[in-house]
Amino acid sequence: MTRPIYVCGPTASGKSSLAIELAGLLDGVIVNADAYQLYRGLEIISAAPDASELAKAPHRLYSVLMQDELCDAMRFREMALATIKDIQSKGKVPIITGGSGLYLKFLSHGPSPVPSGNQQLREELSLEGDETLIERLISIDPEGARITNLKNRRYVIRALEICILSGRKMSEVKNDWKKKSLQMEANLSGVYLQWDTDQLRDRIHLRVDHMFQQGAVDEVAALKNPSETCRKAIGIPQIQSYLRGEISLDDCKDKIAAATRQYAKRQRTWFRKEKWLTPCPVTESTKMPDLAKSLDLLNRD
Repeated sequence: MTRPIYVCGPTASGKSSLAIELAGLLDGVIVNADAYQLYRGLEIISAAPDASELAKAPHRLYSVLMQDELCDAMRFREMALATIKDIQSKGKVPIITGGSGLYLKFLSHGPSPVPSGNQQLREELSLEGDETLIERLISIDPEGARITNLKNRRYVIRALEICILSGRKMSEVKNDWKKKSLQMEANLSGVYLQWDTDQLRDRIHLRVDHMFQQGAVDEVAALKNPSETCRKAIGIPQIQSYLRGEISLDDCKDKIAAATRQYAKRQRTWFRKEKWLTPCPVTESTKMPDLAKSLDLLNRD
């Protein structure tokens, strides 16, 4: 079988190491699912696989975008699906590796049918009073009103927005998507690496130190016209602030480490909600070759 395997986890959790071991065991090809490792010239900031790691297994979708290119979850999905299809056509196993939750979700489940926000409609709804909004939601979608926190005006407006834009009850849209998601998840395989919070914090700080040793400051200084997407990478705004003389080098490192810890916390929350992913506890003593061999992913139908 060449069904994709997902290796997920927060930043600095060892995803690349596990993916390389699985690639060797399964005759696999690693496919990047990190939003910033897609970009050429961000290899240090994004902690992309280094030359020695790249040599251990085939890697795809790393350093494929120019810095001035925009990217979003839908564009990533299109690139990844084409890449996965090509890998499968050669009888290889795609091993999807990354920690960008939205990108992973778009790839594994596709875009949600829930309509995105409409600024004009939202502004029109915002002109109405709370009671009017609640009564309107109850009349359109009683079940949706029941599961919505009616004391939160923003939630009520969003529920109405979904009803109006989709032409359907918000509760029906979400229930249908939930059912479809469960059907898709029956055919998905993946793990996410779980770390003790303190141990992961220490790994993050070590990674930040390593980034600077490898030349993170020079990498950011060399950026030319980075796109809005590219500029969101943790490390870029902090190092640019340092280069402008606004903060010290130590402050810069601290800010990057703090932002990375916050990001890792959001990642852990996201992965816990993805019930199709198998939690995989790891510690500093975990040996990735042994872990890879122990996974049920090796005995798939």
